[in-house]
Amino acid sequence: MKAWRVHTHGEPREVMRLEEVPEPEPGPGEVRLRVRAANVNFPDALLCRGHYQVRPPLPFTPGVEICGETDDGCRVIANPSLPYGGFAEYVTAPEAALLPAPEALDDAAAAALHIGYQTGWFGLHRRARLQPGETLLVHAAAGGVGSAAVQLGKAAGATVIGVVGGKAKARTAEELGCDLVVDRHGEDIAARVREFTGGRGADVVYDPVGGAAYDASAKCVAFEGRILVVGFAGGTVPAPALNHALVKNYSIVGLHWGLYAAKDPAAVRACHAELTRLAAEGAIAPLVSERIPLAGAADAVQRLADGTTTGRLVVVPDVVVPDGDGSRGGLAGGAAR
Repeated sequence: MKAWRVHTHGEPREVMRLEEVPEPEPGPGEVRLRVRAANVNFPDALLCRGHYQVRPPLPFTPGVEICGETDDGCRVIANPSLPYGGFAEYVTAPEAALLPAPEALDDAAAAALHIGYQTGWFGLHRRARLQPGETLLVHAAAGGVGSAAVQLGKAAGATVIGVVGGKAKARTAEELGCDLVVDRHGEDIAARVREFTGGRGADVVYDPVGGAAYDASAKCVAFEGRILVVGFAGGTVPAPALNHALVKNYSIVGLHWGLYAAKDPAAVRACHAELTRLAAEGAIAPLVSERIPLAGAADAVQRLADGTTTGRLVVVPDVVVPDGDGSRGGLAGGAAR
């Protein structure tokens, strides 16, 4: 089979190689899956760089979430067992952790549902306790993680402010339903949030960026607000001023979704059932901006790492390559066909 493999750590485009390799053999408690679609995530770039908390032995195949098909034809969502990640034609995955792919979503959208939307749901509902009528501030609102939080916030009855970088991403955030869009390239985030909320600020802040985004959040979080720390895609881990949190009475809340999968798998299954319901109702739909052939996976991971993408890039091994272009597919929605 064909699979992308990393033999040495570095930038994705430089270290990922498309190779012919044997199909992986399932270990105890595992099943083999044919990859129907593999979502591109920021951890894939961190894996290539050797900066992720999990460091599989070299060589390995990145790709941490897929929509796959079992040998008996069932369509499922899975997290492949590293070092045999999802940017390949076949993977292995723990059988007990398989989840049914929602019928309302096609393969690419189903592949993009699991990590991003589970992170958003646990973050907003379990950790930040978002309430109807509250104001939610989402950084990187046009990205894969941020767009999921925007949709989940709207579904929960919140007023959503989206922060983006650039006019194109601002249009995407508006289409997602943000009540206010702030372009960080030319606007003061904290000032715009305070103005929009009548001086109160944001009740919940969803921050997958860190760095300057966190600094702006601390300036505009409401009394008894919650800053939800989801990641550091901006490359800088902030050092919060705890005296500031004390004086303003706000909470800094961390979220590592993977711990729920390890410590409370029943909660993960319950969340999936809720996400499946929301997808069936049309309340959420992963923003799949590109369907990419397997040959374009390394370029896709690099572009995500560089912060130049909007929504989700999904590698679909069987996708038809337009006009002989082996690197990128076209725009598409997330509804099942």
